[in-house]
Amino acid sequence: MTDTTPPYYQDEQVTLLLGDALEQLRTLPDGAVDCIVTSPPYYGLRDYGTPGQYGLEATPAEYVETMRALFGEASRVLADDGTLWLNLGDSYAAAGGHTDPGRTSALQGRRVQLMQNMPSKPTDRPRKNLLGIPWRTAFALQDDGWILRNEIIWHKTNAMPESIKDRLSTRHEHLFLFAKQQRYWYDLDSIREPHTMRPQRRPRGHKERQRLGVLPAQTYSTSQRDEPGVDGHSLGRNPGDVWSIPTRPYPGAHFAVFPIDLPLRCIKAGCRRGGTVLDPFSGSGTTGAAARQLGRQYVGIDLNPAYHDLARERFAQGVLDLDLPA
Repeated sequence: MTDTTPPYYQDEQVTLLLGDALEQLRTLPDGAVDCIVTSPPYYGLRDYGTPGQYGLEATPAEYVETMRALFGEASRVLADDGTLWLNLGDSYAAAGGHTDPGRTSALQGRRVQLMQNMPSKPTDRPRKNLLGIPWRTAFALQDDGWILRNEIIWHKTNAMPESIKDRLSTRHEHLFLFAKQQRYWYDLDSIREPHTMRPQRRPRGHKERQRLGVLPAQTYSTSQRDEPGVDGHSLGRNPGDVWSIPTRPYPGAHFAVFPIDLPLRCIKAGCRRGGTVLDPFSGSGTTGAAARQLGRQYVGIDLNPAYHDLARERFAQGVLDLDLPA
């Protein structure tokens, strides 16, 4: 690192940097990290009470431009074969510029204020419009040179109910997988899931297919087949792009936080062993806890020292969620 100021906290595995995410990214050298797993403040949903915070831009376009500039700098810091896992929730336009006061920025892990405390700002969309912030941001990053590899749906199995009567309640958020180049480090085997049914032997030859009533073009599985004549990968199936994961409360926080299951899966698949994980919006340190659990180095950035203190306490207590699969 090419620091101008010392880290807020540092040990043999964790480095916490205090300040604006973009400014702190500029202090890091090229290719300093192997994987980025992060959830920025969602547009217009929360006021974290910290000057300079992101998410309170006047319009969706301004927010998207903030994200584009930030991840443009993050691209420089990321290794050429690295991956970016970006979680974003959506929001609706309201009379004051924002809406859905009952929702929580679930993955960010920060203490929040109620929506009525947010400053009223103009919006460029009529009220009740779903703003499409995740996809606006994804397209901006794609236009900026990132390769968009996956849209993953995080299905929140225990999503909080919403007091809404003229639309469906929201039970998912987006998680985008980006890469800098077409060939990148990725370990699918580390996140495979058990097969839901016993692997089947594929019929051999036209006569057996005809006897079993199998069409010539019928496919038995979309997963790899490495056992002769047997359908399905020996290590399990590809988990697919819908991840059903409940939110998990963290002791000491009074809100739904980033469930550690998400960064665990992202880091396993997207960061080589012994590599370094970066979260530019570190919050209570859930991504850091996942990185520590998996034996990776961690760099976390946050604007508010209170969240770094919460993360330090968490690390000191050894809150590594060891009941989860490593």
